Amino acid sequence: MMKKQTGSKLLVKILLVLVLLGCAGAGGAFVYYQSQLSPVNEQAEPVVFEVKSGETLNAVLPRLENEGLINSALFSKIYIKLNGAGSLAAGKFNLSASMSTSEIIATITDATKLIHDDINITFIEGEWLKHMAEKFETEMNISSDELLDLWNDETYIRSLMNDYPFLTEEIFNEESRFLLEGYLMPNTYAFAKGSDAKTVTEKMLSQTLKVYNQYKDEMTSHDLSVHELFTLASIVQYEASKIEDMKMIAGVFYNRMAIGMKLQSSVTVCYAIDIDKGDSWKACEVNPTYDSPYNTYMIKGLPPGPILNPGVDAIAAVLNPTESKYYYFMADVYGDGTVYYAETYAQHLALVNKYLK
Repeated sequence: MMKKQTGSKLLVKILLVLVLLGCAGAGGAFVYYQSQLSPVNEQAEPVVFEVKSGETLNAVLPRLENEGLINSALFSKIYIKLNGAGSLAAGKFNLSASMSTSEIIATITDATKLIHDDINITFIEGEWLKHMAEKFETEMNISSDELLDLWNDETYIRSLMNDYPFLTEEIFNEESRFLLEGYLMPNTYAFAKGSDAKTVTEKMLSQTLKVYNQYKDEMTSHDLSVHELFTLASIVQYEASKIEDMKMIAGVFYNRMAIGMKLQSSVTVCYAIDIDKGDSWKACEVNPTYDSPYNTYMIKGLPPGPILNPGVDAIAAVLNPTESKYYYFMADVYGDGTVYYAETYAQHLALVNKYLK
């Protein structure tokens, strides 16, 4: 009922204006109409104008007039009646009184013209959750403690499971350090300023969902569960930097699991000792007996969950490993980083003595 009255009032005003213009003469009327749609001030500087969510053009046009960005809200409505206009895009725009009414209307109905006041953060493949939290604190002033608590909040994570099917019951292992470790996909993200912990978390989970959907058929038909695949991918990510090595090392781990051999991955020790001994890779190599559910020298099979956040290449590697007869590998960490593979422990020791002693 109210809309009909508003439309009727506008029509009456338009007709009245047209009558007055008609009285003034056709030529003069057109010139006056054009002048009301022309820029208010050709020399004006740009200003930020915000269209609020849910606002209509009828509400926005008077604000534009009050702020000196257009000459007349009424003539702007006439212009829209005659020429049409798209839907308003909510957000902030750079506008200027040096713009014509048609330019202003075209701008505020074009979502591509919105000001994106974003903060870009890059998370590299293999980052630990705690380091991601530190970046958010530095770049966006979101408390790292708040994030880590959220990423370990079972109630919150359960509320996400319908939207993110890669989050399964297996995540809720009481021995896991962080429940979402391994599930925040490394990438470069644009986060809106002022975003809260949940908003940034769910944006990253949405990127993980894209990767999951890409490999969903392979993941859901695999002998390993989705959680186990993410966990193995995290170990492969930590062990290798080149795609060919990721695929080869994934194959080595499958060979070990097939015969009931422990994974014996030193990088799982790195994750295990982090709380007490820092991040040094050297500490990983000298602590194979460190007591932790993450230490794959001590446990059989995979640890409780991922030990970092793997990228797409590592996930693809565990789904499509390179088949071989190898059960051992080592990287020349003092040289060029080449990874060497061996079928027997004796061959492996020879490589260690050659490259690491």
